[in-house]
Amino acid sequence: MFTPFHRGGSGPPLVLLHGFFDTWRVWELVLPALERSRDVLALTLAGHAGGPPLPAKITEHTLADAVERAMVEAGFALAQVAGNSLGGFVALQLAARGRASSVVALAPAGGWDTPPEVFALQREMHDALKRAGPFVDARAATRYTTVNYAHIPHELLAHQTRGAAATDAPRMLAFAEHARWEIDAERIRCPVRIVWGTEDRLLPWPDAAARYRRLLPHADWIELDGVGHCPQLDVPLETAQLIL
Repeated sequence: MFTPFHRGGSGPPLVLLHGFFDTWRVWELVLPALERSRDVLALTLAGHAGGPPLPAKITEHTLADAVERAMVEAGFALAQVAGNSLGGFVALQLAARGRASSVVALAPAGGWDTPPEVFALQREMHDALKRAGPFVDARAATRYTTVNYAHIPHELLAHQTRGAAATDAPRMLAFAEHARWEIDAERIRCPVRIVWGTEDRLLPWPDAAARYRRLLPHADWIELDGVGHCPQLDVPLETAQLIL
């Protein structure tokens, strides 16, 4: 049911990183457009359904370390990296390590001055999704992630619901609540594009981006009106164009 990665297409390498509770399949609606001109490696992050298990001790480098290992196994010394939420934070970490040729971060985590209530909300979401299983309806499954949802296949929503329930959420969230979410911005030399939906209910724009606006003043900042936390689900064609 859950797999550690998807690879397809041809061209320059592109790595896709999802957010909390998701799997690589959150990118499914943008893959056809991306794979026409990119060698795409969509990964499931450590601690998520199908991804590598979390180590006994979690640090702020745990997820980026696992992604780097996957890039080495794929033969990617350098790649464009696109990430959403938690995956956007990891994408910026990889850029600071010199592993990204460019970054497109969709509502990246860690950009707040005052931590939002997102972790308590996500704990409630995880508990609800475990109870809902595959029976949740489309609006309930996407309440905090998208504004437009009618086009998302039911099977994909069911997969996401089951995947969220299978995530090692208690350990991830316990760590995330006390993490410093630091980015070594001075070491980021590649182009960075940050995309944020104005209707993001998990990391509300613009407050959740305040610190990144200071740390990354030369980034290309793009607002998407009427779009939620996961643009790759909400407006897949526009998201693919922004990544390309």
